[in-house]
Amino acid sequence: MPSPAQAAIARLPQADLKSIFTADPDRLSRFVLTQGPIRFDWSKTHLTDDLMDAYLTLAQERDFTGWREALFAGKPVNNSEGRAAEHPAERGEGNADSVARARMFHARMRALIDAVEAEALGPIRHILHIGIGGSALGPDLIVDALGGDGLRYDVAIVSNVDGTAMEQAINRFDPHTTLIAIASKTFTTTETMLNAASAINWMVEAGVDDPYGRVVALTASPDKAMEWGVDETRVLPFSESVGGRYSLWSSIGFPAALALGWDAFESLLEGAAAMDRHFRLSPPRENAPLIAAFADQYYTRIMGCQTRALFAYDERLKLLPSYLQQLEMESNGKSVTRDGDPVDGPTAPITWGGVGTDAQHAVFQLLHQGTVLAPVEFVASIDPGHALDPAHHRALLVNCFAQGAALLRGRDNPSDPARAYPGNRPSTTILLDDVTPESLGALIAFYEHRTFANAVLMGINPFDQFGVELGKEIARFIEADGPKGFDPSTMALIDIALGGG
Repeated sequence: MPSPAQAAIARLPQADLKSIFTADPDRLSRFVLTQGPIRFDWSKTHLTDDLMDAYLTLAQERDFTGWREALFAGKPVNNSEGRAAEHPAERGEGNADSVARARMFHARMRALIDAVEAEALGPIRHILHIGIGGSALGPDLIVDALGGDGLRYDVAIVSNVDGTAMEQAINRFDPHTTLIAIASKTFTTTETMLNAASAINWMVEAGVDDPYGRVVALTASPDKAMEWGVDETRVLPFSESVGGRYSLWSSIGFPAALALGWDAFESLLEGAAAMDRHFRLSPPRENAPLIAAFADQYYTRIMGCQTRALFAYDERLKLLPSYLQQLEMESNGKSVTRDGDPVDGPTAPITWGGVGTDAQHAVFQLLHQGTVLAPVEFVASIDPGHALDPAHHRALLVNCFAQGAALLRGRDNPSDPARAYPGNRPSTTILLDDVTPESLGALIAFYEHRTFANAVLMGINPFDQFGVELGKEIARFIEADGPKGFDPSTMALIDIALGGG
């Protein structure tokens, strides 16, 4: 049953976006916010002053302030697992003891990076990073977005257990000058450990002396890493209270810190810390992650939108949609509250997206004229990040801004309905000054806190992910016992493809 605040939100009229702008000529002053190197523009959403007031009441009703304080105090906000969620401590914001522990772990990582740079492990030219989920998506995004032609080492990040992925990576590298980084919070992740074994075999077959001496373990379970064969001096721990999809700030970010340089990694942390401070200290009406969550809640719960589209109008950010798919859907793809009761409405929408301008020629037909309403988020950078003719970047940004204008405005065409555009389709624009370690750190932290704010407004726990376990459990059962007791379809597939298991 809806709470009083939710009921009040549902009763508010749904205005057309064009009429909202007509009635509110000063709209930009209240629905555009600049925080550090990022400008957030929610003016093309259906948020109004009345909706903001109603959502602020909902935030009070859900004790948003209390949950935010608990997050930064290192209290067990992950109630189903009895853990804190201390990724902000990795950036220097949070419980003092946790911040001190994170700094100690960072110092250990810095020392190992210094040793690699000094060739204490031999000449290293390549980094083979093996992980999956948050242990791969974060480092992949950071290295791809910030590396360009300035990477100090060749980096390959392998997550898929498909052997083709591993083959493609190792075929690029010389095993005698490769460092293997194994990223696994538990150091038991099936896909990661199988890939790690294949990487060791590759080195053995190439005649590398002491292959295990070329391995660095990034884990919250250092004992497991040492049992596997990694020397304690090359184990980089991080705290058990740092969740996988929130872990790129910890030793999971080792390949990025090594390939980009420690100064870049520190700037990434500081950019995120600045967003932490903004989220923790700013009043609700000026709080970027909270305002974004209000818009998310309106489109999911009031307008029934089942998806949210994100388009990076910058090639450097092409992996951002994939990163956010895990962050948002693994965090808030839940159907029960913190107390185990059924939720009172929709939770996370499906996050999807791509890169502009490619996406304009692939999926924007549906966004402009289809029957599915999907709020759109555009992310772009004022600085181009390349030295080609400025006409390239001007065309890119013009297209980005034009898409948002077209989604809002639409176009009537009574004589030719196939060429009519309904308009009244919402979009948000996030405009960075440039794609730098600082701005990217702030952007990712913004999305983390937005995800948390959404969870608080819905009363769910965004820090567990039990939904990923059942399929993996069944896979282990099939490996051990074969096709027994499954549905006829599954049994037939196993028989045809695997010869009965």
